[in-house]
Amino acid sequence: MSRIVLTEFISLDGVMEEPRWTFQFERGPQGTNFKSEELFSSAALLLGRVTYQGFAQAWPSMGTDEFGQRMNSIPKYVVSSTLADADATWGPTTVLRGDPVAEITRLKDQPGGDLLAEGSCQLAHTLIRHGLVDEYRLMVFPIVLGAGKRLFPEAAPEPARLTLAEARPDRDGVMLFRYQPASAKGEGR
Repeated sequence: MSRIVLTEFISLDGVMEEPRWTFQFERGPQGTNFKSEELFSSAALLLGRVTYQGFAQAWPSMGTDEFGQRMNSIPKYVVSSTLADADATWGPTTVLRGDPVAEITRLKDQPGGDLLAEGSCQLAHTLIRHGLVDEYRLMVFPIVLGAGKRLFPEAAPEPARLTLAEARPDRDGVMLFRYQPASAKGEGR
């Protein structure tokens, strides 16, 4: 059985949309290790169409180091009803066109490593609403944006308790967090 690891850059007020605002912060070695660990321990990427297309434009030209080579070669699953196979050419890509929850649940049920979900706000909301996230890996930046798409959907069915698995600081006040859903036994209270 695979796990879904949701990784995001977010502001203090929870905004994840178009994270170009993160470029004003210097990521230190802790942040670099944080991102490398999650990528190299994952078996595949799980992306929405918009994030996939943005990555597919950028990453092929950034494949000169190990991280870039891994991004380009790792298998990718894209949740989309509109992405044509002819446009899904960035490395090994499979487009999931059916019911997203059923398709993702099927992937989770297969043996293998982590499925790393990056960006992909609509997909992230689907994963969160349906309890499909096994770990949250968050880089929280010390900035309040005030507006934009937020990581956690407003219409969550019920409060979701999380257990802190790791917290460490990086440069420029950036914090690196790993959270896991609290178990039904009351963990995380």
